[in-house]
Amino acid sequence: MPKLTKRVVDDAEPKAAAHFIWCSDLKGFGVRIHPTGRRTYYVDYRNRDGGRKRMKLGDHGPLTCEEARKLAMKTLGGVALAGDDPLTERQTRRNSLTVKELCADYMAAAEKGLIFGKKRQPKKPYTIVQDRARIDRHIAPLLGKKLVKELTRADVAKFIRDVTTGKTAVDMKTEKKRGRVIVRGGAGTAARAANFLGSILTWAVHEEIIESNPAHGVKRQADRKRTRRLTPEEYRALGDALRQAEDNRETWQGVAGARLLALTGCRLGEIVKLRWSEVNDAGGCFRLEDTKEGASTRPIGRPALDLLSGLERVEDSLYVLPAARGEGHFGGLSGAFERLVERAGLEGVTPHTMRHSFASVAADLGFAESTIAAMLGHASGSVTSRYVHHLDAVLIAAADKVARAIESYMTRAEAKVVAMPKRGRKGAG
Repeated sequence: MPKLTKRVVDDAEPKAAAHFIWCSDLKGFGVRIHPTGRRTYYVDYRNRDGGRKRMKLGDHGPLTCEEARKLAMKTLGGVALAGDDPLTERQTRRNSLTVKELCADYMAAAEKGLIFGKKRQPKKPYTIVQDRARIDRHIAPLLGKKLVKELTRADVAKFIRDVTTGKTAVDMKTEKKRGRVIVRGGAGTAARAANFLGSILTWAVHEEIIESNPAHGVKRQADRKRTRRLTPEEYRALGDALRQAEDNRETWQGVAGARLLALTGCRLGEIVKLRWSEVNDAGGCFRLEDTKEGASTRPIGRPALDLLSGLERVEDSLYVLPAARGEGHFGGLSGAFERLVERAGLEGVTPHTMRHSFASVAADLGFAESTIAAMLGHASGSVTSRYVHHLDAVLIAAADKVARAIESYMTRAEAKVVAMPKRGRKGAG
């Protein structure tokens, strides 16, 4: 019987039936090796009545061997010194656990990196923010007081109907200056909230809080993908609005950011947080450190790179679009884009529309889906690693051709993108 270490746990061979390996150094601490290869840490102890109890600590992977050892020591110490019965206490709590409390436990685990998102990686901070918003705005108000063990498929179905019909919709001011929270209902919002609720309940099953997931099998409307794209005429209208904005009071960050959204196909957050260190002019790409898909290398067309070369770097700022006041990145691009679109007379156009339009123009030009996916940084694309040093020349040429086409739509007279006015930028961060 060896001392449990990471190597011992990793090297343990699965058998036809689950079996335990107990630690020689800490009595009562062990790991269960499942036939599937899954490894789960447990602690064994005896309660005040002498009855033997076995309590799950967690799975190997999210929980390291040393972390499991510390939990086992804490559990066994409470049993020996205070006569605790942690398994009974856990079961009692789970029987009285509300949906709101379950959500709090789930988010605590997510913030510790124990909940995985895409590519089996811990959830990113902005994903956690979105998750918490769905809990606060939809799940907690409608289901928060219900006991998890009593939650039914009918409850989940009613939850979906209520969010769809706007029962949780709200438009209110926040504590921030000029801050507002606008929450809308609808089928798409309901589908996303229900999918997230299902993830929480799946985690509850995994943690043995409930035996089955009541969200499974509940019908919901498909979360429809947005298909709005700009026509060449609409690109021209947006280009006119951008040139007019340069002569008016719109911030240069807003105008430059809107142009970059159109010319690169990047997400709003990727442009807002773009750093100068991520711009590789010679390589014809952005080497983004942190995106929705992780680190990502994007081929970028010459029109966008020329635009960037015409921007003067603000002193002491890391960001291409620095804050208009104070430090950090520019936070007003979403609002600026909305104003520019309104000035252009366009309806239903969001920053994501520009991304979809970029892909659509690429498709019009005859590029394959795999090439378009790589240009957009999709997980299905072939170029998403920070370790890529030299992009395929074909991808760079493709991104350049798409950007030049979009630039020509915005105005054929503007063969070279005019740099943003430089007044007031130096030290304005």
